[in-house]
Amino acid sequence: MTSGGSFYITTPIYYPSDLPHIGHGYTSVAVDTLARWHRQAGDDTWMLTGTDEHGQKMLRAATANGVTPQEWVDKLVEESWFPLLKTLDVANDDFIRTTQPRHEERVKKFVQALYDSGYIYAGEYEALYCVGCEEFKPEAEIVDGTGPFEGLKVCAIHSKPLELLQEKNYFFKLSEFQDRLLELYRSRPDFVRPDSARNEVVSFVRSGLKDLSISRSAFDWGIRVPWDESHVIYVWVDALLNYATAVGYGDDPAEFERRWPAYHVVGKDILRFHAVIWPAMLMAAGLEVPKGIFAHGWLLVGGEKMSKSKLTGIAPTEITDVFGSDAYRFYFLSAIAFGQDGSFSWEDLSARYQAELANGFGNLASRTIAMIGRYFDGVVPTPGEPTELDLRVQRTVADAATAADAAMTAFRPDEAISAIWTIVDELNGYITENEPWALAKDDANRERLSTVLYTAAEGLRALAVLLSPVMPQSTATLWGALGAPGELTAQPLREAGTWGQLPAGTRVGTLAPLFPRVEQSA
Repeated sequence: MTSGGSFYITTPIYYPSDLPHIGHGYTSVAVDTLARWHRQAGDDTWMLTGTDEHGQKMLRAATANGVTPQEWVDKLVEESWFPLLKTLDVANDDFIRTTQPRHEERVKKFVQALYDSGYIYAGEYEALYCVGCEEFKPEAEIVDGTGPFEGLKVCAIHSKPLELLQEKNYFFKLSEFQDRLLELYRSRPDFVRPDSARNEVVSFVRSGLKDLSISRSAFDWGIRVPWDESHVIYVWVDALLNYATAVGYGDDPAEFERRWPAYHVVGKDILRFHAVIWPAMLMAAGLEVPKGIFAHGWLLVGGEKMSKSKLTGIAPTEITDVFGSDAYRFYFLSAIAFGQDGSFSWEDLSARYQAELANGFGNLASRTIAMIGRYFDGVVPTPGEPTELDLRVQRTVADAATAADAAMTAFRPDEAISAIWTIVDELNGYITENEPWALAKDDANRERLSTVLYTAAEGLRALAVLLSPVMPQSTATLWGALGAPGELTAQPLREAGTWGQLPAGTRVGTLAPLFPRVEQSA
């Protein structure tokens, strides 16, 4: 059964001057898993990711490397960001770059519409600016410098000195939307999730909103303000608009109507832009606000947020080259409660890989298929009348499928995986309790042996379907070894818990270990 509506979901667009680390990968695989789930469930799904390529930070990086900004971003996207998607098996439907003509022209139309409606005015601005954040910093994020920066004001996030900027800018009347935003949060309590993020946003807006500077005139790497080409559009306004421009805003009304509004998954450090500024801009343009914003926590290494500048950044390939992409996806989505901070350690990753993937799921799959090969010449047997032990497995599968779908719908992939894993645990216990290797020693137990191995194989069929959005490679391998009919990704996901879909008489293949032993270096 489908929801009947559009499921449009986005990652934030990433700054390509920062090389991808596992924090970027975490966001990407979370959104990809949610998109795969809804796509396989039959929903009209669209996943967007991309790169945010304008702004002063990018201009300075290009200058430091002796190339033009466009040459710099082209190199970074091609060499680092496209490969990230392949490394982590991200099946995005679109990749937007803010330097693409489709984006630039549609941004101009949006900003012009706000200007024509009277929501933009000219003024002067003086404030402390963080180039790393590309943001004029609020007082709460300004701290006194220490060490080499003593006597200076520094960014609380980047720990680098702020720059005092004074410019003639154009401003968006953000302050006019304070009451409308508070009403949005009140009437739609799930608009911002989790609750901790919602509370933060409500508190911020209640404290009072100031109008937003939406242009810069001190540099020219950006989209020109359409009515004043001596200014470029503030990079955050440019970036937020990607979610609308990618699905046809300003040029393709049919596509925009089909896709919009979207769900946005972001890191909590950019929540305010998405939950305050972005819906206010949409309200001003007379467009629907997003369906929702989900702010996930940070990945911590040694107690600190993942950061290349602090040398705590870990490239995703450092993990995938050893454990594979499925293990990466499974670990980060299951080990961390989505919405909360989570600590990464190699020891925890290795332990979970061995216990849950290799010994738990992988061994279950290998021995089930091996026993069907050994005792029934590779043909899935016809089950007999089920006992209470068999019916318990069937109930576990049905309940897990229902719970997992509810969890994915609530943007909790960690809870979905936990629900699905009850099938792994139940089947391992079921095989231990029924001892098919002992049943096989006596022909009088043939029917019971048939029932036990059919139950295990059918349980694996359900596991392959339910886990395919999380671990696309290993589940596809398992699906092939089961000999199950049809393509795995074409199986109706919300019907995965319906018992008896693996036909008796299906011929299984051989199955190499899904999660081979990993030798840890000293």
